Amino acid sequence: VQLQAFGGGLVQAGGYLRLSCAASGGTFSGYSVGWFRQAPGKEREFVLSIRWSGGNTAYSDSVKGRFTISRDYAKNTVYLQMNSLKPEDTAVYYCAQGRSAVVTTTVSNYNYWGQGTLVTVSS
Repeated sequence: VQLQAFGGGLVQAGGYLRLSCAASGGTFSGYSVGWFRQAPGKEREFVLSIRWSGGNTAYSDSVKGRFTISRDYAKNTVYLQMNSLKPEDTAVYYCAQGRSAVVTTTVSNYNYWGQGTLVTVSS
């Protein structure tokens, strides 16, 4: 399966963006899908994840109340809605498919990754 993440850009603090993650050559069915981010000089960190079938979710404390994750079965696409953006949200955002349906926060539990999309939040 190949994942493509898009929708990043430059936004002012307090603004919003919606990222999309589309799968091709396969389906998310039976797996979890997660979003991670990596800021310059930092390790990749978990943002949130959703179980494709059932909708179980997990959120990083840093984005709770501001970011939400959703999915479109027909389009085989997962969305990351980011509201009330802060400069510290600036990073390259990656989507990934889990090795199973279990919602997990660990990078190593995801085995297919998109190419990343840059989100820059100006103050």
